[in-house]
Amino acid sequence: MLIGYMRPSQEDPNCELQHSYLTEVNCQTIISEEHSSAKKRVQLRHLLDHLNQGDKIVITKLFTIADSTRHLVEVLDTMAAKEAHLYSISEGIDTSRASGYSFNEIAKHLLEFQSDVISERTKQGIDRAKQKGATPGRPRKPDENVTRAIIMYQSKKYSLAEIKAETGISKSTLYRYLEN
Repeated sequence: MLIGYMRPSQEDPNCELQHSYLTEVNCQTIISEEHSSAKKRVQLRHLLDHLNQGDKIVITKLFTIADSTRHLVEVLDTMAAKEAHLYSISEGIDTSRASGYSFNEIAKHLLEFQSDVISERTKQGIDRAKQKGATPGRPRKPDENVTRAIIMYQSKKYSLAEIKAETGISKSTLYRYLEN
């Protein structure tokens, strides 16, 4: 039986994109997690507990089913013990196929997977920081210092070093404001 598994991510918070891919490959059942958190993956645990021999879990990316390389190996071991298979659409991995992968292909997929893990965690951290009111990126210089630096520069009486010493505005910052 083809069983689709999906969970929310920063790029697909309502699992709409994943759902469309899973329906395209004709999954008989589609299971979705309520949240993107690595903890308390209730639906995944239930799915793994109730797998039957020959079942195939279909996912859109490896990151959907696991949060680390170690977690991925644990999931694959559980599936192998039940003689079930995994099909990851974007990576083209199908563990039910007899033909194996070269080491280079496996290394590329693991690199992509680890990159997805880092990217998703970074996006989640930025999103949490924004919700707490933090603004991402480098802090902006106070506007009065920028204005004073621009006036000093345009008067042509001060060197860039003197402007920086007086206002704290670097040459690159000053030029960036002058371009706008």
